[in-house]
Amino acid sequence: MKRGFACLLAMAIACSVSLGTVCAITYPEIPTVAEVDKEDEKVVVIVTASGEIDQAVQEVSAAFPSSKVRKTFKRTLNGFSIELLESEVQMLADFKEVERVDKVVEYRTNLDGSVPFIGGDNMRGVLDPNGERVTGKGVKVAVIDTGIDYSHPDLKNNYKGGYDVVDYDHDPMETVASQGPPTLHGTHVAGIIAANGQVKGVAPEADLYAYRALGPGGQGTTEQVIEAIEKAIEDEVDVLNLSLGNTVNGPDWPTSIALDKAVEEGIVAVTSNGNSGPNMWTVGSPGTSTKAISVGASAPPIKTPYVTIAGLDQEVTLYPIGGALPWTLKRDFELVEVGYGLEDEWEKADVANKIVLVKRGMIPFSEKAKLALKHGAKAVLIYNNLPGAFVGAVEQGVKLPVVSISKEDGDWILEQMKQEKNATYARTVYRNEEDFIAPFSSRGPVTHTWEVKPDLVAPGVSIDSTVPKGYLGLNGTSMSAPHVAGAAALLKQMHPDWNPEQIKAALMNTAKKLVKDDGEPYYPYEQGAGRLQVDKAIEATTLAYPGALTFGKYTKDDPREKRTVTFTIENHDDTTRTYHVNPPFELPDGLQWEVPFSTTIKPSEKMEVDVHLDLFPAVLAEGIHHGEIVIDGGKEPIVIPYVFFIEEPDYPRAMAFNFGHGDRPGEYRYELYLPGGAEEMAIALYDPDTFQFVRFLDAKHDIGRGMVQQEWKELDLADGTYKALIYAKKDGKEDTLESTIVIGARVAEDKKSEE
Repeated sequence: MKRGFACLLAMAIACSVSLGTVCAITYPEIPTVAEVDKEDEKVVVIVTASGEIDQAVQEVSAAFPSSKVRKTFKRTLNGFSIELLESEVQMLADFKEVERVDKVVEYRTNLDGSVPFIGGDNMRGVLDPNGERVTGKGVKVAVIDTGIDYSHPDLKNNYKGGYDVVDYDHDPMETVASQGPPTLHGTHVAGIIAANGQVKGVAPEADLYAYRALGPGGQGTTEQVIEAIEKAIEDEVDVLNLSLGNTVNGPDWPTSIALDKAVEEGIVAVTSNGNSGPNMWTVGSPGTSTKAISVGASAPPIKTPYVTIAGLDQEVTLYPIGGALPWTLKRDFELVEVGYGLEDEWEKADVANKIVLVKRGMIPFSEKAKLALKHGAKAVLIYNNLPGAFVGAVEQGVKLPVVSISKEDGDWILEQMKQEKNATYARTVYRNEEDFIAPFSSRGPVTHTWEVKPDLVAPGVSIDSTVPKGYLGLNGTSMSAPHVAGAAALLKQMHPDWNPEQIKAALMNTAKKLVKDDGEPYYPYEQGAGRLQVDKAIEATTLAYPGALTFGKYTKDDPREKRTVTFTIENHDDTTRTYHVNPPFELPDGLQWEVPFSTTIKPSEKMEVDVHLDLFPAVLAEGIHHGEIVIDGGKEPIVIPYVFFIEEPDYPRAMAFNFGHGDRPGEYRYELYLPGGAEEMAIALYDPDTFQFVRFLDAKHDIGRGMVQQEWKELDLADGTYKALIYAKKDGKEDTLESTIVIGARVAEDKKSEE
């Protein structure tokens, strides 16, 4: 890797020689990171067996006598988790009984007007085939999360059991303060699905089963999540909600595969799409599952506050921080900036009765908020330390308006404050809004399969629901997914013989297409099929699936090529219907569709319909192409979004970089996901203030698709903070990530991770 680095990486190297030369350099050979003796290192990995699982366990155990098989997953993964020496991992991967090996990674929770908004109130008078009101009664819904406060008055009558895979008992209660950082996420999710008290969930009479896979602070591992899915399958639940995820955009990640297996077992699996938007390719596993229903976040009817600088037109969107008071300011207030909001920074600033601008990082949100309250601030704006917006929560609450804003908006406010000679004042304006896609909602498509995700969107902004000992409004796709899980429970009661594919189709086929402020529709990879309308899904008499299509990837060198996808159309009406499949009428040069003229289907029957896409790749522009296929003939048209790509898509060549301490003092490790592999990758460290190049943390060539990991017993680096620049190159595209890493000062890093 002598040439080809991005300019930013070049700067890191060049600065060690001359700050005046940035890119006009010849790259040196990258030094290899010194290998450390890992003979005593113990790691846990997830193994997917290539054949019969019991035989694989027997053969592997015999071949690696110092290993310990921890859990077997016969229904979700055809695999097992095993603890063994780090030095044995590659030998295990080469074993003939083993299909693949994945390291265990951590998962985190992605943290009542929404129910009537999606048509929930319209269901109260609808009767199922047995004459019962459609409320989810008798339908078993699993909540795989942080547990549930099953003593909550709105949930105790619906709670029927579950399991705790963190503490290994039958008491899946939320984490309480005596056990570590307390949690509330699972209780909030459960309330959206099936609360039946002061708060009414989407399916208020559904049976709730809790599986605590995430422990103190809302953290858990791949192993725990898969085990929870396995337990839910054993308990024969009907619907499964998984409001958690990571940032790995890969379709074959173990949790995504486990959800696919759950669907094959007849369970409707619903998962959040992630909170890493608004850019493309930000959907994370298990939202990348092909067969599950992945849900993005939209807004119910809300009164949205915006902040602007008095006298200027630009408006800054405010995102509520969970656990803080709502933003209800009526008049102008002076702005003051306090850096990261560390304790000594508050002492230097006069913040009494003012709006405080504080940067994300260094300490948890709760500490920033409590210090603001202590010093008499009127409200707090926390701006991101990375591009884009974010969502967050203040644990245990604070009686002060606290909101988040994007990094770009925070930088703009700072710039205005610097330009003003006198005090700068912030003004709040309010707008009644609904049905916009939340900026934090992760977008698709999925790498490698190029599938459309999310499948649909549901309310995920300012959602009030149950929490231990009360109620709270939270934001996130974690709040969107349970709206769909509740809707699936209603459909399952109404149509007990429908399989997961049919329920998914009903939800997607009847979704409302959302448009932006300029009247243009959101892209398929932003909204999927559209926003959930549960009342229309219940009334659906025509189903068409899959509910979204991908025709994959083409290259300019490909000759003319015809690809075929097959729809299944089902007629659940009491009369024969004739359907027409209508592709887009306005076509670019080099693209043709072939569809049947018509398809007639009798009541209670179904038929497969082939749709052919015939194109000349050389004629079409590079990049993503998308559109809609409309199926007419039912009571209402069904709109199916589709995508395809010309040339290798512009997905990030590197993602999900994490660096932290190992299991023992002085140890460090990192992980990095390469969705398409890489011809070259490296991690360069440099001084965050002077840009002086320090050293390479790691460098590799010709790496396959998947997770890259490295561990060290010790690092030859002085304690301190470093800027890490991560570089990867694949098929002519180079991508870089920047991250701040800390060597030493473990307590400070652990606090930062709470944000």
